[in-house]
Amino acid sequence: MEEKYLICEDSLEGIFTGIYDAYALREGHAHVHIQVGEEENLRLFANYMHILPDSVKTEKVADTLKKRLGEHVYHSLCRAAASCHPDKGEAVYKTVVDALTAGSGSRVMENLRNPSVARCFELARFTANEAHYEIEFLRFQELADTESAERGVLFSKIGPKNNVIPFIMPHFADRLSIENFMVYDENRKLFGVHPAGEAWYLVTAGEAFVLQEPVWSKKEEGYQELFRAFHRTIGIKSRENKKLQRQMCAYRYQDYMVEFAQKG
Repeated sequence: MEEKYLICEDSLEGIFTGIYDAYALREGHAHVHIQVGEEENLRLFANYMHILPDSVKTEKVADTLKKRLGEHVYHSLCRAAASCHPDKGEAVYKTVVDALTAGSGSRVMENLRNPSVARCFELARFTANEAHYEIEFLRFQELADTESAERGVLFSKIGPKNNVIPFIMPHFADRLSIENFMVYDENRKLFGVHPAGEAWYLVTAGEAFVLQEPVWSKKEEGYQELFRAFHRTIGIKSRENKKLQRQMCAYRYQDYMVEFAQKG
């Protein structure tokens, strides 16, 4: 039987739309696949179908997953879909098939004998771990005050491998509910924006967007220098262990942390 590949956008909406359309084909699931983005090499005797993201289809799939599989499985699937690995679309799709069609149900993430479920579990854990590290290592800095605000906006720049902003924003929105703050993912040109006292939302910048060098408030500059001085003096030179430090806090996190940045 001819293999069918549904090519979808690299987003949760794209993958969920692909799942909806895969079920709508009513041709079974053994020969249907979901692929995120284009491949360099096309397969022989395969039919490729491009899928456009659809918010209505996405909402229907999300509602079905929540009702039939529960919030825990739904969140695991969302984390897997946020992974940076290109095979995530297929892993999420086949996991949903195992849960809804093969009968694993709400215990699908325990069915690690299924290679697709095992891969989905691995991708979800990878994203969850990175989100946890970003919450720990993320540093907010106050931008220079504007005429319309008594206090400057809190800003943080990160460069995660996975799309973790949707998973870290609720944490900070809960703890900084009265603050205006933004988190910027420079790898995806994606902003998480939280107006004080309101709900947070996502903003995608265009491909041509270039982030200007931030201008910090005078108070922020003083605190940054104090924090760097504290970080320099608190350590014991004879016990410095760079290898252990990298294991506890990788370079890709240190690049965005105030205490490791050189004053420029």
